[in-house]
Amino acid sequence: MTGRTPARFTADDYRARMERAVRAAGDAGLAGLLVAPGPDMVWLTGYAPPAVTERLTLLVLTPDRDPVLVVPALEAPDAAAAVGAPALTLRDWTDGKDPYAATGALLDTGGRYGVSDNAWALHLLRLQKALPDSSYDSLTEALPMLRAVKDAAELELMAAAGAAADATYEEIRKVRFAGRRESEVGADLAGLLRRFGHSQVDFTIVASGPNGANPHHEVGDRVIEHGDMVVLDFGGLKDGYGSDTSRTVHVGEPTDEERRVHDLVREAQEAGLRAVRPGVACQEVDRAARAVIADAGYGEYFIHRTGHGIGVTTHEPPYMIEGEEQPLVPGMCFSVEPGIYLPGRFGVRIEDIVTVTEDGGRRLNDTTRELVIVD
Repeated sequence: MTGRTPARFTADDYRARMERAVRAAGDAGLAGLLVAPGPDMVWLTGYAPPAVTERLTLLVLTPDRDPVLVVPALEAPDAAAAVGAPALTLRDWTDGKDPYAATGALLDTGGRYGVSDNAWALHLLRLQKALPDSSYDSLTEALPMLRAVKDAAELELMAAAGAAADATYEEIRKVRFAGRRESEVGADLAGLLRRFGHSQVDFTIVASGPNGANPHHEVGDRVIEHGDMVVLDFGGLKDGYGSDTSRTVHVGEPTDEERRVHDLVREAQEAGLRAVRPGVACQEVDRAARAVIADAGYGEYFIHRTGHGIGVTTHEPPYMIEGEEQPLVPGMCFSVEPGIYLPGRFGVRIEDIVTVTEDGGRRLNDTTRELVIVD
């Protein structure tokens, strides 16, 4: 995550998020939350430190005091300029002082705290040394749904990111594929995402022919040939919120089998969407999409989960996978992306971002899911 989140969020928005986080921590039996620089900090405060360094920066959220951001003195002016700064207290420290003792004074000596996953081990171990009776849980394990439910402003940003990804797909369909390397088409995708407003490109998968059977192939030096299936999967961050979409195109006319497999994945993706509604367990989305593929005899070739959450990062909880019993809630956003991968031959994946509504699900991607022929 780089830069600041959009100005449409106010200090009151960040205050409400921090209050909600403290309540969720209490419900999970935690004494509070310790949030290091990264997507959780940006989402909670609007502050993204100019660089992640060895100097301790930590947001401390506990029920017995206002939020406190412990920050190096040289970065305090940037922290004070963040949109969410009026909703918290800044406590700076200078080089040569012990920030762990200062932070420890804000905590219950025997408390159990949720810690953001990207916290440096260096900082956590030194804090634990200062408070040897304290204990820590991963924030993703303790509060997996903290950022999962988006408010109206967040959904607007998610929709805008999806529209930018859609515009990217409409343009990439016009470029030449045959005779070019996957890496060249991947560079086209990255350039288009940025043209349509993305500040960060997280991935541009261009998997042609047999490479399409590897879901995370990304790009390589293979020259795309006439007759190839090509899996395109791309996304990143626009105004701080994620996009992620996949379409599979064909260079020239496909075979009957290629059309059949593509149609099957499209039917599975539609079945996954139909399963989306409030109160349904995440695993039911996976089951619905997987059943279509398994019933057609291709079950062993669908080798990944059906979807993942998305928001201020492009992959986050909840996950659409067998065993995930978390019920869907209006405002959740996640991918629905079944696929079939035939080793040594080709792969097909179709992916949209979906948000849960009051009575079902709504796609945030609107480009055609039919098999598109490219040159």
